[in-house]
Amino acid sequence: MENRAESDALHARVQAFIEGAMRGAEPERFDDLALAIARFQATNVPALGRLCRARGVDLAAAREAEAIPALPCDVFRLARVAAHPPSEDERVFRTSGTSQGAEARGEHPFRSTATYALAALRWGAQMLWPDRASMRTIVLAPPLEEAPDSSLGFMIDRFVAALGGPSSFHVRGGRLDLEGVARACAQARAEGEPVLVLGTSFAFVHLLDDAAALDLSLPSGSRAMQTGGFKGRSREVEPAELRRGIATAFALPETHVVGEYGMTELSSQLYEGTLCAALGKLSSGRHGVYLGPSWVRVTAVDPVHLAPLPTGETGILRIVDLANVDSSVAIQTSDRGRVTAEGVELLGRAPGAVPRGCSLAIEELFARGGSEAG
Repeated sequence: MENRAESDALHARVQAFIEGAMRGAEPERFDDLALAIARFQATNVPALGRLCRARGVDLAAAREAEAIPALPCDVFRLARVAAHPPSEDERVFRTSGTSQGAEARGEHPFRSTATYALAALRWGAQMLWPDRASMRTIVLAPPLEEAPDSSLGFMIDRFVAALGGPSSFHVRGGRLDLEGVARACAQARAEGEPVLVLGTSFAFVHLLDDAAALDLSLPSGSRAMQTGGFKGRSREVEPAELRRGIATAFALPETHVVGEYGMTELSSQLYEGTLCAALGKLSSGRHGVYLGPSWVRVTAVDPVHLAPLPTGETGILRIVDLANVDSSVAIQTSDRGRVTAEGVELLGRAPGAVPRGCSLAIEELFARGGSEAG
């Protein structure tokens, strides 16, 4: 099929961009590649094509990625966002359940996960283990076979395989095995092997609720990655409090507790730079400020008009992710933040209803033709 060959060619270009970027030599201009992907998607992804027509956007004449209409995240639960038919899905990632119920979960279909895996591994290695070729891992999340539609589970599975050290998963059947975590920590101490602990914020909260009586201290050089919020969960913990708790429980410096920002609708992730700064890989890094790879561009936009805001002003985040080849290269989130020379400062989800700009975009998208083409 013609669009399959075009997709394969775009995947190859993005993979070359990722490899080149990690060597400091990007093979082509970001905007040119983003626009090539967007033109392919406008033809083959009905939702994006409708949005372009509704806004009168001529991608053929565009020269900057800013011209690409960003698809609101909510569209992923209202329509199929893919350039290929369901029969060609290699994997479908789904958002976690919300208070709206499982039927409201968004879906992100992938014809190929190769570019996703490459992007996740290259940037994950840079931000989580730049000083080591291999590591032991302790995972506070289900194994991939228990949650095959979890993008986080897929990413962690690739991390564990790439790191190659002993690994253990401690959430099974929806339950956290705290005794198993303690045994894994004891084994790491006995062998003197640094550990990378990977988990969701919610899993860490449960661990800290009952961890006081156990020795979870880890050898020097260990670190933790925590990700995800508490949407639809029973209680929340402030980020600074959670970070302190994780650091205390595992005997880590707080700099070695790294926050990750990602979402099902993306193929790439951002990380806090505190670990890299502590290791001397970056000149500075602070909690709450996230760094993305050069194949990702984040912009704060006005929540009503979706127009880009000046550097440092607070808006909702628009993300162009070159690794989103077969869905939507530009994503409009409802997350508040500002972009500065330091990185992307996250300020939480926009309060209340969907931001007006996102709501208007969804109305534009479905004004003609409804969702039947999704």
